[in-house]
Amino acid sequence: MANLTQLKMLEDLHGFLLVDKPEGIAFSTVVKTVKRKFNLVKVGHGGSLDTMASGLMVLLLNDANKFVDRVMGADRAYTGTFKFGETTDTGDKYGRPVPVPSRVMPLDQVKGDQFQVEPRFSAIRKDGAADYEVVDTGDHSQFLAHVYKFVCTMRNEECGMADFSLLGSKGLLPRALAIDLGATLMALRREKVGKFDVTEAVPFAKLLEAEMKDFAGFVMPLSRALA
Repeated sequence: MANLTQLKMLEDLHGFLLVDKPEGIAFSTVVKTVKRKFNLVKVGHGGSLDTMASGLMVLLLNDANKFVDRVMGADRAYTGTFKFGETTDTGDKYGRPVPVPSRVMPLDQVKGDQFQVEPRFSAIRKDGAADYEVVDTGDHSQFLAHVYKFVCTMRNEECGMADFSLLGSKGLLPRALAIDLGATLMALRREKVGKFDVTEAVPFAKLLEAEMKDFAGFVMPLSRALA
């Protein structure tokens, strides 16, 4: 239970909390857990992250929410693994197998503008559930994203496994890219959001163990974040 001094401190705490989300936890669970555990009033986020993905989440505390558009609009960097020659309805390893598209995008055409459509199906994992559940999210509109950098290195040609790094604009969907490439997204980690880097993030498990008095030490002040 927080005392009055701690509650006042949290009320006046404005900044960015960088969290390293593990695979298998919904981004909304991270936001709700941090807000509840530390008795925070206003907690926003700078972009969602698939349940199957790990890596950087940017949480905005109090007045930092004024800068949500700046964070939402920032470029994103990812690393991950594709398995070529297999596709699923979600684009990732937790989906149901579907036929590989008859026409797939060559790897040398990934860089540049990409018209994408979010997969109709998404693999989610509800709190406390052991397995992923594939849900129908309906039809989505096409949108334009941009890939600035894409490097893909075959790890095992016989199995079709390849590691990749990707730098793209806001909204770029690695799951949709996997489908376009005739592949399945086997692993995904978000490394950067704009100037924020996952190396500066606190692991979610460490936040769960932290005490109220230590929380302010995890928060990046506005003056530093916006410098």
